[in-house]
Amino acid sequence: MSRVAKNPVAIPQGVEITVGADEVSVKGPLGAVKQYIGNAVTLERDGDALVCKAREGVANSRAMSGTVRALVNNMVTGVTKGFERKLTLVGVGYRAQAQGDKLNLTLGFSHPVVHQMPAGVKVETPTQTEIVIKGIDKQQVGQVAAEVRAYREPEPYKGKGVRYSDEVVVLKETKKK
Repeated sequence: MSRVAKNPVAIPQGVEITVGADEVSVKGPLGAVKQYIGNAVTLERDGDALVCKAREGVANSRAMSGTVRALVNNMVTGVTKGFERKLTLVGVGYRAQAQGDKLNLTLGFSHPVVHQMPAGVKVETPTQTEIVIKGIDKQQVGQVAAEVRAYREPEPYKGKGVRYSDEVVVLKETKKK
């Protein structure tokens, strides 16, 4: 069995977990999340913890037990604390402005870039060069951050572009004559 799956998922107060035939739903103070888990893994409640166990005779069940445990743990964390990704704009004239569920970006193109946020994801701009993307679904928050970064990825010579706040961009040396 996966070493990750051996650790039970702690269920804090105020979190309600419903295990279906092949689906798990987690409800907490920040919202509710559903996840398809298939039939390779069984989830058993043990007091205030949830244990993932691989099913015998099902292909990839040992591998999927660790994956399902990590997904359920991320769901519990999401509905209690939430997730956030911070992006930084580096470049002269690069700006971001949040307007409701839209993110307006000025990234040196001849036109402004408007990114529509999906349901369940919120965006804030504390300053013109910082973007904070928040939500309860870790995968969705990461995907939205990757989509915003893809508009203008950091280039290797000056480091200009949209980057994660903890990202280190290694600059290349310019060509010598």
